[in-house]
Amino acid sequence: MSPESTTTTTNIDADEIAQFSRQAKSWWDPDGPFRPLHQIGPTRLQYIRDVAVQHFAIADAGLRPLRGLRCLDVGCGGGLISEPLARMGGAVTGIDPAAENIDTAIQHARVSDLTIDYRAVTAEELVRSSEAYDLVVCLEVIEHVPEPADFVATLARLLTPNGLLVMSTINRTPQSYAFAIIGAEYILRWLPVGTHQWDKFVRPAELKRFMAAAGLANFAARGLVYNPLKDQWSLSDDTGVNYLATGAHEALP
Repeated sequence: MSPESTTTTTNIDADEIAQFSRQAKSWWDPDGPFRPLHQIGPTRLQYIRDVAVQHFAIADAGLRPLRGLRCLDVGCGGGLISEPLARMGGAVTGIDPAAENIDTAIQHARVSDLTIDYRAVTAEELVRSSEAYDLVVCLEVIEHVPEPADFVATLARLLTPNGLLVMSTINRTPQSYAFAIIGAEYILRWLPVGTHQWDKFVRPAELKRFMAAAGLANFAARGLVYNPLKDQWSLSDDTGVNYLATGAHEALP
């Protein structure tokens, strides 16, 4: 949920970065401002695991299905996704433009005895360094950047020829305004008021178009829905509010 830069110039919102920087010490508090990310974490990780296993044709997945893969977590925040990716065997790099977030991530990885390459840089800087990754993960970020199409284009440039991009965001619908803003911010207080701007939410059709323009094919999307009775999140065909999506370069023969 941390904002990230992607264009060849600047594609970050300074106010967004400042907001997440102020909350940097709370990333690993399951009852703090990032509580929703802790709740949806297992479902998002299962999705990432499943699509990676399928895309890379991993026959013997086991507990470390990402071994041998270079993984990039864009807008990593405090490392909530980077650490599980590392535990799944990936060689993980986590980037975030907010140095405070990276400091938190480094400290937590050290305590967790995990080796993760955390950097307070932007995605565009990695592009300029000609870095490439098999799996690029970017969760709850695109709705915080000024130019989402440029953002996706930069993510695509960070993929290897057979690379896979996994993203998650919020659809721009009446349901998302009611749930993600009115409900999550004003009623349930899951998130600080002002965390999201509805007009910056991205529809699946728009994200598909951004990926296609960036040279990525095989777009697919799955909804992420909340069951208030069970207090649980699960994957669904309903992409009306939260959803995950993938795009990839065509698989190599």
